[in-house]
Amino acid sequence: MTARLTIDGLIRRFGGVVATDNVSMDFAPGSLSAIIGPNGAGKTTFFNLITGKLKPDAGTIKLDGVDIGGRPEADIVRMGIGRAFQVASIFPRFTVEESLTAAVLSHRRQTGSMFQRFPLPAATARAKEIMDLAGLSHAAATPSRFLSHGDQKLLDIALALALEPKVLLLDEPTAGMGPDERWKMIERVQLLWRQVGMTLVFIEHDMDIVFKIAQSIRVLRYGSVLAEGTAEEIRTNQAVIDAYLGTSLEEALA
Repeated sequence: MTARLTIDGLIRRFGGVVATDNVSMDFAPGSLSAIIGPNGAGKTTFFNLITGKLKPDAGTIKLDGVDIGGRPEADIVRMGIGRAFQVASIFPRFTVEESLTAAVLSHRRQTGSMFQRFPLPAATARAKEIMDLAGLSHAAATPSRFLSHGDQKLLDIALALALEPKVLLLDEPTAGMGPDERWKMIERVQLLWRQVGMTLVFIEHDMDIVFKIAQSIRVLRYGSVLAEGTAEEIRTNQAVIDAYLGTSLEEALA
């Protein structure tokens, strides 16, 4: 099967520091993958390179065989890469429905109708569809700034979905949540992944979540790929065990 997203020999330097060091990995269409590693391992830099926030010094990033590395962020979004952030990026004064309608209109290049009294019916219908998917219909008329932390994170994911991504990158989707809210979030993420059928890649520090839902796991250390495999393969990988000096993986990555 042809990979949806292919990373080959990716390098990014900041002065004398190699933040991404010859990283190569493939993500299959419709797959659910996790990126893990201690702070400073290069996880966020890796996402920034894929989304165009940073340009690679070497290597390629291909989406469906087309090299997107170094292209402008807006072009990469339109080609099919979506992202939700560790800290939700929302429109605080817009209601949930207004936020999603605006995102849909922007993606369809119909921003001229964004501030009309009656937005295009197709855009409003799509916004409501995304709200249903994200479990936010109950908050349609709520200004985004008044949402709970968990719902703000869901709205951030929903805004990314409005851009119809082929690949969705989630940067610590459960950050700052209590145990119950964390599992509700990840169940919603799983539901979205199944229903939309996109390739989903997420960064996460909660190993219980990673080992439970990820089909494949990549471990980054000092900007390089230390290991990759299934949850069981990562749990028992000798290189991972040696790297963390016998500390349990859950403790080492906390």
